[in-house]
Amino acid sequence: MRRIDSMQQPHKIVRVGVCLSLALVSALLSAGCDSLRFAPSEKQKQNAWLHNRTASVAAETARAEQSSQELQSLTRLSESQSRAFTSYCGLPKEYPPAETAQEILGQASWQLADTALAQSAERPDAWQVADSMLEMGIGICALLGGVYGTRAVRFLQDTRAKSQALKEIVEGNELFKHQNEAQAPAFKAAHQHQSPKTRQVVAALK
Repeated sequence: MRRIDSMQQPHKIVRVGVCLSLALVSALLSAGCDSLRFAPSEKQKQNAWLHNRTASVAAETARAEQSSQELQSLTRLSESQSRAFTSYCGLPKEYPPAETAQEILGQASWQLADTALAQSAERPDAWQVADSMLEMGIGICALLGGVYGTRAVRFLQDTRAKSQALKEIVEGNELFKHQNEAQAPAFKAAHQHQSPKTRQVVAALK
């Protein structure tokens, strides 16, 4: 009995690996790029820390200049809120000069804010991530070897090829619509009977 279980174990591992790879790819394609984020960069970490320092100095200045209670409360709240950004992004390796208001308001701080804003808008290519997941699944199944491993590798390779073909078709369709705007209504009408799932996948690929 133990011998049979030991023989079935690789089969179970391969099956789980294939299902996991396909589930991850399906989730990525369905969710699209908006659900994916890069880890905070050094510039983003510096900007988050500098934001906390800016809010802190603003609160101190409002209190020192005996500003209105409303302004003092707003700056204190801003300082408290900014701690969440620093905690989320993590501390930077190098800290920007921010001891005084003059240092904080220097040109470098404005440039840092612009750079961090541009980086925060970037998204990883969901298709490349999905392709990497399939490649990883192929590698795992190939490593396990055996009849089941070989079958799984072929299945995932076939899935990867079909997915790439689908991506190229969608990109070709988008290029056609841009180059032939007059035909766009007819093109959309031809695809109006697509299932909701198909529409979701196509939208994610765009």
